[in-house]
Amino acid sequence: MLFDFQLSTTEEGLTDITGEVEAAVKESGINEGICVVFCPHTTAAITINENADPDIKDKFITGMDLAFPDMPEIEHSGDNFDAHLKSSSVGASNTLIIKGGRLLLGRWQGIYFCEFDGPRTRQFYVKIIRG
Repeated sequence: MLFDFQLSTTEEGLTDITGEVEAAVKESGINEGICVVFCPHTTAAITINENADPDIKDKFITGMDLAFPDMPEIEHSGDNFDAHLKSSSVGASNTLIIKGGRLLLGRWQGIYFCEFDGPRTRQFYVKIIRG
């Protein structure tokens, strides 16, 4: 079963999409299986990270900016090559286990859409596979 979601981003940052992914799992009716969350953009990504401390989202972006600064000497036709590097390092997808009809996430884990080149209208997919 495939679910298609859209979101609008206002700037570079993390958007918690855990609720949307959990709703897709529930709607699928699948009790045991795999859930794949996929981002079809080259300047965005999907990550699983802490969801208890709201500062994590800002610090995550600050850390990525320090690791991949915007440098004119590595730009391409646009001015967003740093966003491409960030996206590639985080990854386009994450795979989660479904157990008992729910995502098997750790106590402090959430699923995030990472925007590295906003504002944009974005899309992500959730694929539920019976296992």
